[in-house]
Amino acid sequence: MDNAMQTTATAPARAEGQQQEQVQQHVVPPVDVFETESAITLLADLPGVSREQLTLRVDGETLLLEATATASGPDGMQLVYGEAQCAAYRRQFTLSRELDAARIEANLREGVLRLTIPKAEEARPRKIEVQVG
Repeated sequence: MDNAMQTTATAPARAEGQQQEQVQQHVVPPVDVFETESAITLLADLPGVSREQLTLRVDGETLLLEATATASGPDGMQLVYGEAQCAAYRRQFTLSRELDAARIEANLREGVLRLTIPKAEEARPRKIEVQVG
């Protein structure tokens, strides 16, 4: 990956005097990044996240991923005591100009988010024909 994408973890801002309990801590999801001649593919592990709980946003050169996981119990049962906590995920990426952010494709399946970010046409390798003459 030749600096096509940089990643940073983002922490929530906390107002002056705000109690620690009120600040939601975010988990930085693990991500694998693969590159081909035509695109960057990002695989993010987001267990327990549904499509409705996932937000992807591009603002300029920044791609922001935010999600909330939920734990569901067996049907017909009510939780009386639980120690498992649901994660709030957040991860931010800086996209290079060689990527076409307008054509990002996203697919969420079995807790894995797959983002395909195509490279801009001018950033793709191409073969130059040599004319005889």
